Amino acid sequence: MDEQQEAGRAGSGHRTFLVIALAAGLVGAAGLGVALTGGAAASSPVALASCTGSAPHLTVEGTGQGSGTPDVLSAVFGFSTTASSSAAALSQNNTEVALALQALTANGVATRDTQTTGLNLSAQYASPHGVPTLVGYQATETITATLRKPSTAGTAIDDVVNATGNAAQVNSLTFSFGHPAVVQDEARTAAVHQAVAHAEAMAAAAGRKLGPVCSLTDNTQPTGLQSFGSDAASGASATALPLEPGTQIESDQVTMVYALGR
Repeated sequence: MDEQQEAGRAGSGHRTFLVIALAAGLVGAAGLGVALTGGAAASSPVALASCTGSAPHLTVEGTGQGSGTPDVLSAVFGFSTTASSSAAALSQNNTEVALALQALTANGVATRDTQTTGLNLSAQYASPHGVPTLVGYQATETITATLRKPSTAGTAIDDVVNATGNAAQVNSLTFSFGHPAVVQDEARTAAVHQAVAHAEAMAAAAGRKLGPVCSLTDNTQPTGLQSFGSDAASGASATALPLEPGTQIESDQVTMVYALGR
């Protein structure tokens, strides 16, 4: 009888150990479940900061400028001649243009940097007694020259005018950059930096964190450069032009779209 009681106690103790071990296993599993849930919760802001789906986004714009001293000058010359016949007007005009091109070549302007950009031949009428009467023809040709040495551009323009006399007129002068990408990239970089600063400030104010950049768009289209018209150089008595390139500014605007996290 004593032996049976001892066996019963031993079996009871074994069952108690199994219950304790099972309970410990359940507690461990519960702890693992909490850890996994906590990990998923920690990763949820990353999932929210996505460029796809219905996650919130932030759109910002930035503007920037770059500046430099222009090193190229484009000069547009107009040459007009009048004669009794169209052939004579064209012939005289061709002579004046040839003299202008020779003057440009003598000042180091390459042939590839001169271009005919306009040609017009029109009849000229007078009305001394109220009746339009043909009195001759006027030929006008326009030449655009790219002067890559601004320091001597004034002398080149003066030589053209002196070579062609009253037939020549400087229609416009335009300064530009021989390598504009340097200044343009400076403007783009400044625009992006401003957009990023705006995005960081807005996200912080909203209690959000910036996610990845979903898109970055350059909104700037090529625009005309600084230019000014001038007819002060027309006439044989014109003096050398004191041209100053000054500083030219290039502007750029960008749009950035960010994903937002919590």
